[in-house]
Amino acid sequence: MTRLSPERAETFIRANTAVLLPSHVPEIPLHLADEAHELWLKTQEELDAFGLAPPFWAFAWAGGQALARHVLDEPGLVAGRSVLDFASGSGLVAIAAAKSGAGPVRAADIDPFCEAAIALNAALNGVTIAFEGADLVGTPVAEEVVLAGDIFFDKAIADAITPWFDTLARAGRTILVGDPGRAYLPRHRLERLSTFEVPVTRALEDAEVKRASVWRWLA
Repeated sequence: MTRLSPERAETFIRANTAVLLPSHVPEIPLHLADEAHELWLKTQEELDAFGLAPPFWAFAWAGGQALARHVLDEPGLVAGRSVLDFASGSGLVAIAAAKSGAGPVRAADIDPFCEAAIALNAALNGVTIAFEGADLVGTPVAEEVVLAGDIFFDKAIADAITPWFDTLARAGRTILVGDPGRAYLPRHRLERLSTFEVPVTRALEDAEVKRASVWRWLA
């Protein structure tokens, strides 16, 4: 398998995205795909060469937008606290935390494209975000707050993350999840904090507007 260099990742992102404003978080510009289908198809050959996943980092997903909006509207949740943005993708939620006074902020994602995407997006917004490319599931987390946007779309992923989040919550971590009604969200473990109507693209979702909620994980 060919190794993806940071330079090649940055070049690819710049060539295949534009600086856009997410519909529900317009104060955070990001390098995003402006034609979802074209990028998704275009990246398959490029990504297949590296054995990598589709470009989730190129879209501002509804759950992430809802969580970022909630953090910006309620900065006291993260201000002055260390934050981990798990499965960060574009870095949207991590950037929202940093803009709300959190620090230090670490963004974790196993997709190597995300390191370049998050660096570019953090620079656009004038914030500092550390990147973690290792799979953190099941490991201890030093940060006080864990943020996770739109991660419960797959059963295997949900089955792995749920006991890990249970452990982190019992250890005193504040865990906030943004979710637009994905099938594997463990609602019985959660307390709803807010709900938003988030405009999205039909190229990626089953509706033009998704109702996305922010939840607190119960210890």
